[in-house]
Amino acid sequence: MMITPVHRFRDIERTPEYLQPEKCVPPPSRASLGTMWFIRDGCGIACAVVTWMLVFYADFVVLLVMLVPSRDYVYSVINGTLFNTLAFLALASHFRAMLTDPGAVPKGNATKEFIESLQLKPGQVVYKCPKCCSIKPDRAHHCSVCKRCIRKMDHHCPWVNNCVGENNQKYFVLFTMYIALISLHALIMVGFHFLYCFEEDWTKCSSFSPPTTVILLILLCFEALLFLIFTSVMFGTQVHSICTDETGIERLKNQKPTWEKISGWEGMKLAFGGAFSLGWFNPFSNLNCENPVPAEAAPASEIMTQEEIEQFLARDVAIQMLRE
Repeated sequence: MMITPVHRFRDIERTPEYLQPEKCVPPPSRASLGTMWFIRDGCGIACAVVTWMLVFYADFVVLLVMLVPSRDYVYSVINGTLFNTLAFLALASHFRAMLTDPGAVPKGNATKEFIESLQLKPGQVVYKCPKCCSIKPDRAHHCSVCKRCIRKMDHHCPWVNNCVGENNQKYFVLFTMYIALISLHALIMVGFHFLYCFEEDWTKCSSFSPPTTVILLILLCFEALLFLIFTSVMFGTQVHSICTDETGIERLKNQKPTWEKISGWEGMKLAFGGAFSLGWFNPFSNLNCENPVPAEAAPASEIMTQEEIEQFLARDVAIQMLRE
């Protein structure tokens, strides 16, 4: 019976002396690890703050320039509720994408003793990262900003100040989707408001002076159009990556798949945490433990102890031996 492992062992280090496993330190115990994930990158933090400020600016213009002065109460309530709901979901998705561990591989487990404890057979090698001193599975890549190896890393996004990996891709997809929706909604409302102001007196269609109103609407229109295009492209790219079971890095490198690909629908269920439901669109729902793919294709846990890492790697060694 042919079994295709998800994580096979490779060794692409042509100069293994750079690894220096004797300088690696064992990973900390589970008890000493915190649950908070936050990347201390100045550029990423600035981009994240700008993202929130742009959403707040859009909300300010929508409410105080267009909806509050409107004489149509029903129109104002419906559009105000819809826009603020989508904006809240967008910021919540951004918050989860930024503060969720994207799938970091434990650091410092490439010690000489640990490698020897694996008792690898001749010809069986492991892929060792010299930058974070870790033994990492296939499809993991090192991020120079996060300074960690990330499982199924798609890319590092400064707008969420985090990598997009297997554990937070859902939240990043939701973030791009909700930003695209509020951008489209804002563009539509700006168009209707311009028509309303042209037909009525400009002094009555806004709480601000006509020049100020025009400047605020033009800025919002430019912002909404720019982010609509950008986030729509990112949303489509992410959905395509999930459905083809191929990350952005693998696509850029034109990397031939060494893993057993899953179908597009199974990939969506794996990324969004189960069978289709309203929870797919909820940034507050965590990825549940119900795995829609076979057990041998299940990813490793977010944080593993030394013993769990050894069991995980030993399992893949056994699978590799069955194939041979």
